[in-house]
Amino acid sequence: MKHYEVVAAIIMDDDKVLCVQRDHGKYDYISLKYEFPGGKIEPDETKEQALERELLEELDINIEIEREFLTVNHQYPDFSVTMHSFICSALNSTFNLKEHIAFKWLNTENLSILDWAEADLPIVSKLMKEC
Repeated sequence: MKHYEVVAAIIMDDDKVLCVQRDHGKYDYISLKYEFPGGKIEPDETKEQALERELLEELDINIEIEREFLTVNHQYPDFSVTMHSFICSALNSTFNLKEHIAFKWLNTENLSILDWAEADLPIVSKLMKEC
């Protein structure tokens, strides 16, 4: 079974968090789910470099990484992930959805209204408790 090491950005703007919706994909159990933007870490790339690269590729957005937040290990039916999340702020106010179909800016107390990918749920839970 494949294992992926990935990064995810918790992009904060005032008291709101950027949540992006996945498109239809290979696996039904993550298709159309909300997630924190990010992606796979490439060989010889730090977590921070991967996060900056992925956000430019997915959203045309530059970020400032403030701190590491939570690392999640999750087993999906067909693969597993280790996801490193970071609290970030956007350096530009506009972005383009290149791989996602929708986005929402939500206060942390409202994050649970979305249908999240399972690996993102521990991050959502911690954000709702701490922020």
